[in-house]
Amino acid sequence: MTVEFVHSPLLTFVVGLILVVLFLVVWDLPAFVGLGLAAFSVGIVNSVFVSDFALVDAATRTAAAFGNGMEGIGIPILMAAIIGKSMLESGSAQRIVRTFQSLVGRENSEFALWGSSTVLSIPVFFDSVLFLLAPLARSMRARRGKNYALYLIAVGAGGSAAHVFIPPTPGPLAVASQVHADLAMTMAVGVAVAIPSATMSGLVFGHWANARMEIPLRDSMGTTTEELEERAQQSSSSLPGTFEAALPIILAVVLVSSLTILNTLEPLYPSLAVVRPGIAFVGDKNVAMTLAGLTAALTYLRWSDLSRSLWEDELTEALKSGGNIAAITAMGGAFGALLAASGIGPYIADSLRGIGIGLLVTAWLIAAIVRIAQGSATAAMLTTAGIMAPLTSQLNVHTAYLVMAIGSGGIICSWYNDSGFWLMKEIGGLTQMETLKTWTALTTIISVTGIASVLVFSTIVPLA
Repeated sequence: MTVEFVHSPLLTFVVGLILVVLFLVVWDLPAFVGLGLAAFSVGIVNSVFVSDFALVDAATRTAAAFGNGMEGIGIPILMAAIIGKSMLESGSAQRIVRTFQSLVGRENSEFALWGSSTVLSIPVFFDSVLFLLAPLARSMRARRGKNYALYLIAVGAGGSAAHVFIPPTPGPLAVASQVHADLAMTMAVGVAVAIPSATMSGLVFGHWANARMEIPLRDSMGTTTEELEERAQQSSSSLPGTFEAALPIILAVVLVSSLTILNTLEPLYPSLAVVRPGIAFVGDKNVAMTLAGLTAALTYLRWSDLSRSLWEDELTEALKSGGNIAAITAMGGAFGALLAASGIGPYIADSLRGIGIGLLVTAWLIAAIVRIAQGSATAAMLTTAGIMAPLTSQLNVHTAYLVMAIGSGGIICSWYNDSGFWLMKEIGGLTQMETLKTWTALTTIISVTGIASVLVFSTIVPLA
C-alpha cells in the first residue's frame, strides 16, 4: 500500500465500501443499523486522515447528516405512507390503474407509468413522484399478476431521467447556472437527451429485465399483499371515481408546481410578487404532501366501511411503516455524507482534471466517479460543474451539452450510499439484490445512454 493511498480519501472510500457490504450483505444487519455503523466507521477513519475532522465528529456529523436527511424527506415520506395506504385501501389506485389500462390497453400499462413519471418529475421532485406512483405500480402488479419489475423500472427510469436532464428540476438548473448555459436551450437539449435515456432504461431494459426476473409483491407501506390482491378483484362500481381517485396526485403536483411556475413567470410579471408568500407556503413539498395525504385519507374513510377509530389505527400503521422507510433513507444519505466529508469528491475531480480527453467525456467521467464515491447525484453534478465552469470557453458546442454530460455522469450507479437506492428498495418492497438488478442497473443505463446521446447530438447539431 503506497503512502499516497494511505493519506488519500480513497482509503476512506474503500473502508466504507467493505464495511457496508459486510454489515448489509454478509451479516445481513437491519439496513438502518448497518448503514449507521458504516457511517460511524467512515467517520472514525476521517478523524485519522482529515485535518479538520475530530473523533467526536464521527458521531455528531453522522447525526447531523441524518437529521438533515429527515428534514428533507421525513414529512413527505410519512405523508406518502398515508397516501399510499389510503389510495390502495380505498380503491383509488385500482381506479387509476383501470383508467390507464382503458386508455393505453391492458398490455401497455408500463407506458402510462413511464410517461407519467417522466412528465411529473419535471416540476416535482423525483422522490415525491416515486411516493405517488409506487402504489400504482403495486396495484398494476396485483391486477395483472405479473410484470412488477417492469412497472417499477418504468417509474424509476422516467423520473430519474427528468431529474438530471430537464430544468427546472434543481440539479440541471443549478449546473446550467454555474456553466452559464441558456436555460431555454438547456431545457430543449434536456428533453432530447432524456427521451432516449428514459426509453432505453425504462422500456427496453424494463422488458429485458422483466423477462429474466420475477419480483413478487411483498407487504410494504402499511399494506399487505393479500389486501392488494383483494382490491384488485373489486367491481368497478365499488371504486371511487377517476377524479376523486387521482385528486391526491393532482393536488400534490399542482401545489408543488405552483412555486416553479411562479419563479418562471415573476420576472415577466413583477406584480405576481404579492402572491409569493402564499404560493411558497402551499408549494412547499411538506405542506403539499400533507394536504394530499389528508385528501387521500378522507377518500379512504368515505369509501371504506371502517369506523373512525379503526381508520385512525390503519393510518397509524401506515405512519409506522413510513417512519422506518424515512429512517433508512436518511441514514443512507448520512453514510454518503460521511464519505463526502473525506474529500473524496474534490480528490477525484482534481485527479481527473487534465487526463487529456474531450471536455464532455471528462465532465461525465468526473461526475460519474464522484457520484459512485459519495452517493449524491446533485452533489456530484455541482462538484463537476464547479470544475468545468472555467473551461467552457474551450467548448466547440453549446454549453447545454455540458450540462447534459454532467447530468449523465451524476445519475450513474445508485447503490448503498445513495438515499434513492433505499427509497426504491423500501417503497417497492424489494430485496437488496433486486434493487441492485433494477434500480442500480437502470440508473447506469440512463448514464451511458445519456452521454452517448450527448456525443451524437453535439456532433450532428453543435448549436455553437
